[in-house]
Amino acid sequence: MNAPFPNHSHLKVESIRVGYPLGRQVQEIVHGLSFALARGEIGCLLGPSGCGKTTVLRAIAGFESLLAGRISLGGRELSRADFTASPETRQVGVVFQDYALFPHLSVWENIGFGLRALTMNERKSRTDRLLSMVGLTAHARQYPHELSGGQQQRVALARALAPQPDLLLLDEPFSNLDVDLRERLALEVRDILKELGTTAVLVTHDQHEAFAIADHIGVMQNGEIVQWDNAYNLYHKPDNRFVADFIGQGVFTPGTIDLPRQQVSIELGNLPLWQGVDVCSTEQKDMWQVDVLLRADDVIHDDSSPLQAEVVRKAFRGAEFLYTLKLPSGQKLLALVPSHHDHAIGEKIGIRLGADHVVTFPANP
Repeated sequence: MNAPFPNHSHLKVESIRVGYPLGRQVQEIVHGLSFALARGEIGCLLGPSGCGKTTVLRAIAGFESLLAGRISLGGRELSRADFTASPETRQVGVVFQDYALFPHLSVWENIGFGLRALTMNERKSRTDRLLSMVGLTAHARQYPHELSGGQQQRVALARALAPQPDLLLLDEPFSNLDVDLRERLALEVRDILKELGTTAVLVTHDQHEAFAIADHIGVMQNGEIVQWDNAYNLYHKPDNRFVADFIGQGVFTPGTIDLPRQQVSIELGNLPLWQGVDVCSTEQKDMWQVDVLLRADDVIHDDSSPLQAEVVRKAFRGAEFLYTLKLPSGQKLLALVPSHHDHAIGEKIGIRLGADHVVTFPANP
């Protein structure tokens, strides 16, 4: 599934194929991938390791040539099968995973490094502004080794933004940071990009980063975008099993669609079809077997419920526990429960279904 091309697109990646020589043949990594962004929008390529997302980013940057397809920016062609504009002529900034800061230059000098064509006053004005935007004015004379990982990430961002690129590429820029810092910095980066009106593409395997920063997210699998959408739809309306399984935390539980009664039945109870059950099937039967996706927030802890489930695993999350529960049938579910409900492994607790939008897929044979 490729993204549509609005008429106002600033970045267009059209049916690109990218591969590497493997003996006498070419091993294709990216297969006819397409997406587009309007000026000022932030896109994200999200997927597991080896899905081709970094290869796409490198092709946009000009580090990889195309086997087929086309990449254009602001109406200017950057790449096609027989042409690759050099990286330095693309007006594309890159923030690398390891930041790649110059260790012998101060923070101020790192940010202003690409501005040598400007007058000293222009260079100082732009560098000082970016220092302020990333909250590092007080650290201007320090060197990279004197900064924390989060501060180094901000310097790398400011340096990439200093030449005012037409497009900014971010290659897993938060992967070296601790989990708590990643999402906070992602939100800060989004604010900065939006303030400057910068078009950007982020590559990550972390859905929380993607949700925090991106306007549009392309979930990738085996060199293709399998769903291009916003975070809400990826979570609540996944197009296929891969997206449903990759995004969020959930499990598939067996169910039966009963069209005459307009409901889907699972071990936890019945859901009226009008409640928002998406039947991802082309079968035209009165009843058929499906797998129902249940997220951790679809299962509610309720001491008064007659349905009991055994706690088989628990993970403390501060405000809540993530419980893995086993139903009488042996089916396992996930449930988010406020952390003042501290139940022991092996204990049975009452649960009920709290879903108002459940996605189903045809049952696996």
